[in-house]
Amino acid sequence: MVSVKAEELKDITTPDVSSMLQGKAAGVQVSASSGSPGATPDILIRGRASLGGRVTPLWVVDGVIQHGTPIVNPNDVESISVLKDASATALYGSRGANGVIIVNTKRGTIGKSEIKVSSKVAMNQFNSGQFNVMNSEELYNYHSQFGNTNPWYTPELLERDTDWINEGTQTGVVRDLNVSFTSGTEVLNLFLNAGYYNESGTLKGNEFDRYTFRMNLDYDMSERLKIMPKISFSFDDKDRIAEAPLYDLYLNLPWDVPYDANGIPVNAASASDWLGRDQRNYLYDQQWNYSSSNVYNTSANLDFQYKIMPHLTFNSVNNFTLYRSLSKSYTDPRSISGESSGGSINDNTANRLTRLSTQMLKYTNKFGEHSVTALGGYEFNDYTYESFGATGNGIIPGGEILDVASEPGSISGFKNDYALQSFFLSTEYGFSNRYFAKASIRRDGASNFGLNNQYGNFFSVGGGWLVHNENFFNSSIVNELKLRASYGSVGNRPSSLYPYQGTYRVNTQYVGVPGAVLNQFSNPDLGWEKSYETNVALDTRLFNTVDLTLEYYNKNTSDLLYFVSLPDVTAFSGYWENIGGVRNRGFEAVVSADIIKNNDFSWNVGFNIGVNKNEVTELFEADELPQGSKVWKIGKDADTWYMRKWLGVNPEDGKPLWEVVDSETGEKSETSNYAEATRQILDKKSSPDFIGGFNTSWSYKGLSLAANFDFSQGGYIYNSSRELFDSDGFYATFNQQRLADDWSRWQNPGDIATHPQAIEGGNNNSNKPSSRYLEDGSYLRMRNVTLSYNLSKNSLSKLGVYSVNIYMSGDNLFTLTDYSGVDPSVGGLGGSASLSYPVPKRYALGVNVSF
Repeated sequence: MVSVKAEELKDITTPDVSSMLQGKAAGVQVSASSGSPGATPDILIRGRASLGGRVTPLWVVDGVIQHGTPIVNPNDVESISVLKDASATALYGSRGANGVIIVNTKRGTIGKSEIKVSSKVAMNQFNSGQFNVMNSEELYNYHSQFGNTNPWYTPELLERDTDWINEGTQTGVVRDLNVSFTSGTEVLNLFLNAGYYNESGTLKGNEFDRYTFRMNLDYDMSERLKIMPKISFSFDDKDRIAEAPLYDLYLNLPWDVPYDANGIPVNAASASDWLGRDQRNYLYDQQWNYSSSNVYNTSANLDFQYKIMPHLTFNSVNNFTLYRSLSKSYTDPRSISGESSGGSINDNTANRLTRLSTQMLKYTNKFGEHSVTALGGYEFNDYTYESFGATGNGIIPGGEILDVASEPGSISGFKNDYALQSFFLSTEYGFSNRYFAKASIRRDGASNFGLNNQYGNFFSVGGGWLVHNENFFNSSIVNELKLRASYGSVGNRPSSLYPYQGTYRVNTQYVGVPGAVLNQFSNPDLGWEKSYETNVALDTRLFNTVDLTLEYYNKNTSDLLYFVSLPDVTAFSGYWENIGGVRNRGFEAVVSADIIKNNDFSWNVGFNIGVNKNEVTELFEADELPQGSKVWKIGKDADTWYMRKWLGVNPEDGKPLWEVVDSETGEKSETSNYAEATRQILDKKSSPDFIGGFNTSWSYKGLSLAANFDFSQGGYIYNSSRELFDSDGFYATFNQQRLADDWSRWQNPGDIATHPQAIEGGNNNSNKPSSRYLEDGSYLRMRNVTLSYNLSKNSLSKLGVYSVNIYMSGDNLFTLTDYSGVDPSVGGLGGSASLSYPVPKRYALGVNVSF
């Protein structure tokens, strides 16, 4: 288990709790899904342990299992713990198969009442990394290389140079305000916090507002009964969003001018001198078209604890969470996209209700040097989701409700649900503060599976030895030494909620008569994925200065869940099956050191690294299983790339070269014919070799400076945007990417170049998918640097103020990488990255005041 305290988490400016973990926990890979305001990252713990099941960790907030990534105000967080080994996660059964992230929110301090006000203002700067497109002159020279023969290709083009990036981006502003109240007595503990977060994106036309509130109350009603009600809610609002489309900003030609002489956006579809292929000036439609959305999320707990007798307590956790989403899309009849429909309005609403009830009996006692804890319980969790959407066509300009539409358009509806129940038992034993042992067993039932395999049994055992407490241990160097080991099993469910059932598609009709079409073939014997993990660790403290943790794990997963596609002739799309196994082995190290620590000055450094090796160990009736541009093959990483192998450029004629492998002899040769090239398993994978982070902090009296970095080494990203922006003339009416410093383009026989000759219409399909666009995704990033100052308490006490902290910080100030795209850490965990909304550079100024 890794625990990260609040003061280590709140360095970055973010509205979500998941971004706070990047680079701070060994073996935890955090990949930003987007730099858009309100976007949440993807998280993977200790590699990919499933092929068709869930791979994301379980989130638990104050004992409540979450449906997905929770919306938690970072200012509410007291600590975050990451459970990685089976002994720690087994208590959560199938829910903890991919790790568990536990968030504990704040409580009051006994004997103290306090009001805290925190305010922050930040500036967001658009950050396109190393990805840059050509200006007018550069693009003109590029076209001259392949001798553009179009009549519009004249030197007069150099008189136009539209900076589309500048047109669509801005310096965004962030405002973050929180007010909290805490109070603690012997019988009552209260925490209240209200927060407001506002962010305008670096792409023009996008603004995000989030309002949050949380109340945690612990009240001892009697010596035996303690009630712990909690309530939290969040409201996210994106109103009238007309965000500049990122692809248009990069693809549009600098020779196209977006405004006429009067400053009015040009209708590119009817403009005689618009050259871009798509005849699209996004600014024209953006005058009127927009989208809006708001999300309301509320969570309420009625928890209580009752002491039945000395050492025996009954704990009850009862929660419901209601999520509601409303969204609107407005397309004006004056816009190009509204011409065919006469303008349209699309409204969507979605509701999700999750319920959780956990009832536990807990026994704790000490007998001399012996300590015992036993926990037994029952847990029930269910979920229902329902959405509805409707479109109305033919509206007057400015009509924004469905009632103004002259004719109905499409309608949509969706509903799904699941239910889980579990029985669990856990025990812990300690002797003489030296030896510790624990064990747990859990039986999970899930609606994902049929009656044949609806329940699974999972277990764990573990032990620890505090060597430094032994009488024989006497060292002036090693102050603490702990050995621990564990072994256990967890289960995993498929991503589908109805994988075992035979299903029909009933959203079809024939001449107006509703009908049903075969869809999924049933498999009543579909079973649980099962992971068995061994974990060995050493924790130590050296010279009363250095804390070190070393950890090794070996996780074997069998009965992998996978959707097997069937030929169309069967009339079924496919079925779910348990098809194989995968193994993750790795090593993690965490070290921190107080290099200097005295009353006036302190200096601390920290470092963590996680190394993971993934390997497919078994496949159902096959040695390998292609998955589009990836392949699952026994003995290989589950994220191994599978595509045509790029061999570079023929120096004689500037044509592209790919590899051909003879299927019978294995003989290798070259070809410039894309169709003849062999799709093959490459010695490259998208998962990194290792990830980690390091930090350092200095403080002198009231002044402190802290910096955090994160890194990733190895792992190849397929930069799919280069198919458009680095196309060797295939997309002659799209703007193109500037060549990187170490790239070159073939022009004359004998040239040794990285890029084929540019030819109008393309050079022998050189921009089609191949390993040409696989790039090393390694990077080192300065995640944050913060300079802060605490005002003297002596001077503040006269004003009735307890403390004042003023700080300024920067996020994502630089990234060292060879990746030619926008950001190597954006785009999810799959390794294929299109042009994505970049995470901005951010400069913040803030103040924290306590009364």
